[in-house]
Amino acid sequence: MTDIPYQGSGPYCYANSLVMLMGNSAPDASLVEVCTGSPFGMNLLYGKMPFFDPYGWTPELGIDSALTALGWTARTTSGGTAAAALDRLRSSLVDGPVLVGPLEMGHLRYQPSMTGPIGADHYAVVLAMEADWLIIHDPQGYPYARLPVPDFLRAWQADTVDYGEQYTMRTDVQVRASIPPSVAVRTALSWVNPAERTAPAGTLANAEAALALADRLEHRPDDEIRENLVHFAIRVGTRRLADAAFWLAQADLPTAAAVTREQARLVGALQYPLATEDVLGAAGILRELAPTYQRLREAVADAY
Repeated sequence: MTDIPYQGSGPYCYANSLVMLMGNSAPDASLVEVCTGSPFGMNLLYGKMPFFDPYGWTPELGIDSALTALGWTARTTSGGTAAAALDRLRSSLVDGPVLVGPLEMGHLRYQPSMTGPIGADHYAVVLAMEADWLIIHDPQGYPYARLPVPDFLRAWQADTVDYGEQYTMRTDVQVRASIPPSVAVRTALSWVNPAERTAPAGTLANAEAALALADRLEHRPDDEIRENLVHFAIRVGTRRLADAAFWLAQADLPTAAAVTREQARLVGALQYPLATEDVLGAAGILRELAPTYQRLREAVADAY
């Protein structure tokens, strides 16, 4: 098989939102995503819900990690009342667009089928406030989307999102240092080792997570888990790993790149069996995936 970099739309909401604010000096969104550390692991949240990102990782931690690794800074504010947060947003928009999130995606009612909270997090860029409406660049595929202020505030409160603080926004995104991509990618590899991270009780990491999910699919199939995998987790997990393989190769880490490329192929291979409800086939792929996490740790350790 000949590999080429993947191009196309995907759920890179915070990476694409950051790139929009970074302007002409912005790195590629794929590099931003890799520098969040998101590709380097798998976890089974509370022993049940699978995500292809590291133990203890959240998008909020990832955004801060990427900014640091790439030599950028941002001003982050959060909390307070809804009225105070809206005033803060209105004042900040005088100086330019604002990155907002986490948001509860189910309240973004310009997206089809969204009528209330679904427990899904999201990030977007607010461009302006016009009377009782917000104008938003939503990287999910909705440029210049309009949203009533009450719906936005419900989304921004994010009380159904299990990380972060309500009414979080980032402004004043600026480059402070010129850091080569190879250096930034090597910095991001700190997320490979789960031993230094904390996560909710019962959460499993890497090989243990893959094997536990395989067992659950075989013996206790769950439509909620399968739906999360086929509509979100596999898509974003595979894209992250494919981008990681590309940028690790650019950073002259060929062994680590080869492992993440193999992981991308395995995670991507889960889509068909799970979409067609072949849970036994998916379980077999997860068992192939499990040992690759230790191989990645060894490849990273050998590189330093």
